[in-house]
Amino acid sequence: MRALWPLCLALGAAAAAAGGGPSAERSAVWGPGLRAAAALPARYFYVQAVDARGLRFTSSPGENAFQVKITAPEEQFTRVGVQVLDRKDGSFLVRYRMYASYKSLRIEVKTGDKHVAKSPYILKGPVYHENCDCPQEESSAWLEEMNCPQTIPQIQRDLANFPVVDPDKIAKEIPQRFGQRQSLCHYTIKDNEVYIKTYGEHVGFRIFMDAILLSLTRKVKMPDVEFFVNLGDWPLEKRKPPQNLHPIFSWCGSSESKDIVMPTYDLTDSVLETMGRVSLDMMSVQANTGPSWEDKNTTAFWRGRDSRKERLELVKLSRKYPEIIDAAFTNFFFFKHDESLYGPIVKHISFFDFFKYKYQINIDGTVAAYRLPYLLAGNSVVLKQDSIYYEHFYNELQPWKHYIPFKSDLSDLLEKLQWAKDHDQEAKNIAKSGQEFARNNLMGDHIFCYYFKLFQEYASLQVSEPKIRDGMEKVQQPDDDLFPCTCHRKKVQ
Repeated sequence: MRALWPLCLALGAAAAAAGGGPSAERSAVWGPGLRAAAALPARYFYVQAVDARGLRFTSSPGENAFQVKITAPEEQFTRVGVQVLDRKDGSFLVRYRMYASYKSLRIEVKTGDKHVAKSPYILKGPVYHENCDCPQEESSAWLEEMNCPQTIPQIQRDLANFPVVDPDKIAKEIPQRFGQRQSLCHYTIKDNEVYIKTYGEHVGFRIFMDAILLSLTRKVKMPDVEFFVNLGDWPLEKRKPPQNLHPIFSWCGSSESKDIVMPTYDLTDSVLETMGRVSLDMMSVQANTGPSWEDKNTTAFWRGRDSRKERLELVKLSRKYPEIIDAAFTNFFFFKHDESLYGPIVKHISFFDFFKYKYQINIDGTVAAYRLPYLLAGNSVVLKQDSIYYEHFYNELQPWKHYIPFKSDLSDLLEKLQWAKDHDQEAKNIAKSGQEFARNNLMGDHIFCYYFKLFQEYASLQVSEPKIRDGMEKVQQPDDDLFPCTCHRKKVQ
């Protein structure tokens, strides 16, 4: 991304020439990372550059315009990783990951030698790091601390199919119906401990579900609840009322099924591992959105594997109209016999390099393409295939507001691309709306809120007590924490 820096600095210089650099007094600082109780794997807050006249910067004032320092005043060492991410639109996303817990934190935000807004910010603790097992006993207090919404429409839609849930009944019926041929996990959360029994051969993806449940139980007392998670790609519950529907939690939903949808394992993992082993996440994307809109390549772009027939058609279109679409496979798995027709495969490129292109094509894989959250967070416009599949947030997206739709058979894709080229300002506005949606609905705190609200509301439907069933094993909290914490909510024995 270094090639883009001179452009950003030039834009910042133009803004500075007009009204000077950012004003320490007028610039704004806000976000959940300034609240001690809002514990996340990677905490974050925002800084908005404002000049002395009170005008917001709309381009970068320079990536080094603000400096952030985080210290624990009562400690000799502060084990906190900090990154200041320039979003190139006059705002910055500051993220930090704590590797130990502290009695308090001091967050300084400066421009030059001046404190910005109300800096320094003092987080009166204790302030807990991700691995600290110290759940908030009152769920209502945790929901308020996290600023979670009162209701989430997708959860209401999904649970409407299950007016009552009988844990004893589903514990027998779901394994009988799905257990032999699917990858399934049976979970019970009891007294804020997680228990599991697996069914099927391919249950490796349980690691993502285990991880989010353990992370939640470290932060808040979970309701006693018993449920089944589908670890496969395709939704399972294909029955229609008044047949006996079974509640199955899945990472993907469809218009032909009644599964209860959760955030995808990909998005979940990126939230849990932000600033850890994951580099593609909803925060890093915001600082790597490529050139400004006007300087992007006007060829539509796509890369991926051959997991759907329509992807073959897309590559075929690209061959026919290379000046309009740049689409190629990075791997052949499903249609290996067609590799001579649609190959050769091309090398993987960095996801951030996708945003060198103005038009991003989002087309289903085996189910929904799980890269959509990251595509929306960029500053390119997304052209999304009509699909029966959806992630937990799709129903809140609006075609022509957050993305440009095209038919599932791709028959109007070229027409939609031409519309975007003929209506450049409208396409830019759609890209901006999609970006704002991702920023406001798909960050780490939103994902934690979604999971907790889902389990809380599902638990309220249970008509018998969740049980630790025969064959279940306890899922242990990680014990490799180098800096264990002392929970102030627990009595020291």
